[in-house]
Amino acid sequence: MSHRTRAKTKACHWMAACVLVSMPAVALSPAELRVALVIGNAAYAAAPLLNPLNDARAMGEALKGMGFSVVEVRDAKKAEMEQAITQVRDQLKDRRGVGLLYYAGHGLQLDWRNYMVPVDAKLASAQDVRQQAVDVQQVVDAFKSAGNRMNIVVLDACRDNPFGATGSAKGLAQMDAPPGTLLAYATAPGNVAEDGDAKTGNGLYTQHLVKELQQPGARIEDVFKRVRLQVRRSSEGRQVPWESTSLEDDFSFDPKAAVRAREVEDLRKVEAALLREKADWDRIKGSTRPDDFYAYLQKYPSGLISEQAQFRLEQLQRTQVRAQPNAQGVIPLPAGVNRFELGDELVYDVVDGFSGVARRLTQRVTFADADRVEINHGAQILDQMGSVLKNSRGVKDPGILMVPSDLALGKRWRSAFTNTVEGQPPATNFYEFRVAAFEEVTVPAGTFKAYRIERRGESSLPGVATTFMGGTMWIEPTTMTLVRNDISMTQNSRPTDRESLRLVAVRRVPRRGG
Repeated sequence: MSHRTRAKTKACHWMAACVLVSMPAVALSPAELRVALVIGNAAYAAAPLLNPLNDARAMGEALKGMGFSVVEVRDAKKAEMEQAITQVRDQLKDRRGVGLLYYAGHGLQLDWRNYMVPVDAKLASAQDVRQQAVDVQQVVDAFKSAGNRMNIVVLDACRDNPFGATGSAKGLAQMDAPPGTLLAYATAPGNVAEDGDAKTGNGLYTQHLVKELQQPGARIEDVFKRVRLQVRRSSEGRQVPWESTSLEDDFSFDPKAAVRAREVEDLRKVEAALLREKADWDRIKGSTRPDDFYAYLQKYPSGLISEQAQFRLEQLQRTQVRAQPNAQGVIPLPAGVNRFELGDELVYDVVDGFSGVARRLTQRVTFADADRVEINHGAQILDQMGSVLKNSRGVKDPGILMVPSDLALGKRWRSAFTNTVEGQPPATNFYEFRVAAFEEVTVPAGTFKAYRIERRGESSLPGVATTFMGGTMWIEPTTMTLVRNDISMTQNSRPTDRESLRLVAVRRVPRRGG
């Protein structure tokens, strides 16, 4: 008997939906109310699934152990799903709590909206989807009306669409997270997730998610980064989870961990972390074994050199997911593709923020291989991701991270390096970045659709006051080109440097990768 036949036979016993409400196993203060809606749909008449019921059961149990009140719905019709959404909204109403949706089952996209498919849906047309499926936005709206301080939406719903041409594209659509929300998909938008098999008992994504949720004290973004890494590794790159976040506060699924506002890191702690992480990085940075970089990222999912490790992993082992256009029609440059080729030329105006005087800066790639890029015969040295390893102001180790391995709205990352100038002690530099918007930006080279990235940082030289650095930059995602970079520096509350780098012209030779 095939897996599909066994799944269909087993699913017949669940055709009557059941709604289970479980109170949290861990007592929490009223300020930390946590309520989860967990939905597992498997018993579809035409296309039963093997593991959503197991997935929902495992998630429900894990969440109860982490202080969530769980409303669990299995093999539900549309009315039952909508009733559960209302129930969760009412539990959370005006409590400033944490709301979570976990859905396993068939899902599809239509006109840039994502739908969960009830087991009684009979979808033959796009209109049927709108009328018979449940829009994920209904849950987001319910959380918003409840006044939650934080929302988490997890969709393990990217299996193959068995409903013909009812959806507008394969998989689920890319959505930007509303304020205070993290959206997590089992695989990248427009791609398909694996349902798992009878032996594992869970879908590939959920089996790793349940394990990572229960790690003591793990931060929410680290949880999903580790899950993404493990799913990618297990699927040999066929499935890569995806997230969009707008969270401003730290959060841990561990109810014993303190809930706190996102902290500004102390530079002394950063220096200590950089020493630890760089020691591990120096041991593997020249490796050609993907496993070395998987292990590094598992240990440092949000580390100070993690973007470089992610890019190197992509160079060694390219994922098999297909990049999809976003709602604006933009397809990003695949991670791991060389960003510089011999003969590329970028021309910028550098505008002094105090005088308004501009000078012209031309950057020609005079050497490029997989690891090293020389600008203007070595006046500036980069890696292929664009990290600055050397410029007129010194040698950087591990490099100024100007452009990350990939971009998505809400993404955050951290970077630190030491800058060494001959005859001077090394200075430690630290930056935090956040992707704030996807918008149009106009520079002398034209108008570009680009990600706007806010950053702040510090530079510390022994015996000299700390310099605080801030600014905004815009990166065009189809080439990962920096099109504008506004920089400000302050020391002892006095502005010391302001300038704006603006793209004037670009010439790129044909790409050899991607």
